[in-house]
Amino acid sequence: MINQRILAINPDKTHTRIAVYENTNIVYLKTIRHKEKELEKFESIMDQDDFRTDIVLRELKDNEIDLESIAIIMGRGGLVKPVSSGIYEVNERLLEDSRKGVQGIHANNLGAIIADNLANELPNAKAYIADPVVVDELEDLARVSGNPMWERKSVFHALSHKFVARKYAKANNVNYEDLNLIVVYMESGVSIGAHHRGRVIDVNQTFDGAGPFSFERAGTLPAGDLIRTAYSGNYTQEELFKLINEESGYKAYLGTANPAEVEEMIRNGDEKAEFISNALAMQIAKTIGGKYTVLKGDVDAILLSGEPFHCKRFSNSISERVNKLAPVTVYPNEDVIEAMAMNGLRVLQGEARPKEYK
Repeated sequence: MINQRILAINPDKTHTRIAVYENTNIVYLKTIRHKEKELEKFESIMDQDDFRTDIVLRELKDNEIDLESIAIIMGRGGLVKPVSSGIYEVNERLLEDSRKGVQGIHANNLGAIIADNLANELPNAKAYIADPVVVDELEDLARVSGNPMWERKSVFHALSHKFVARKYAKANNVNYEDLNLIVVYMESGVSIGAHHRGRVIDVNQTFDGAGPFSFERAGTLPAGDLIRTAYSGNYTQEELFKLINEESGYKAYLGTANPAEVEEMIRNGDEKAEFISNALAMQIAKTIGGKYTVLKGDVDAILLSGEPFHCKRFSNSISERVNKLAPVTVYPNEDVIEAMAMNGLRVLQGEARPKEYK
């Protein structure tokens, strides 16, 4: 009997993605899409934990996945307290802070909870998270906002950043901790981090929309205009957050948040689509340039990661602006679910020792 498999669980707003790995080989992969009618009966997304747990468990059984073979369950880490980079065994403190959403409520917060629920059902499994979005390694200079009322925070795609940085280091036969890297990761938002010898010392706060705009997020906006809009009486706080984080970027300018559709528009001669795409590329390049100064011009490589970089036109539109700063390497296939699973494998193989969340 195989008892060294890894189950990875990545809950998102409208779906839950799961995968079963055996070593580095994927055994099963499924995106479970939740119907709107199924979700609307829950007052909060955090009330969906039992519902999603039951669906995942049923999916595994229906596809004849031997539950006794699963030794590690990796859940996506959410908006808990700031932590150092690493793998954390799920404990009561982590569960409590995930439920509360001490830095905000997001579907990712369900990751640790679902993993723990399943670990209680599976006979040989333990639940973990790795590099949650609140990994905080900022240098003190990066925390200064411009007014002492506010401090810049570290909320970004830490899991994907660390995974692609280690992959680059391994491919070049060096240690991640010996490199200076600028890592870009694109998902619903864009996070760009300055990695100095294994620590992300500066990164844009992706969750609240700072940095470049993206497919549905506004990015950093003109502060005065944003304040005037907030007090215009046209939006509630919730509506304004939704506008900035879900109804902006490509979606607002072009009517779609799907980058593949935008590329199709460009191929069909849509000049506005090309213009907005080039604006996004320029914003990303400008932010890369800023991280270059943070690292004092000592940069080993710039890594562009995430599915949108399958498009060579888009990748090239960024690379041509920054390739004089450092060599550019593109990782278009980087997947959160794989990053989670490979962190689980590090635990199984004794390469990483889980930390305690306090």
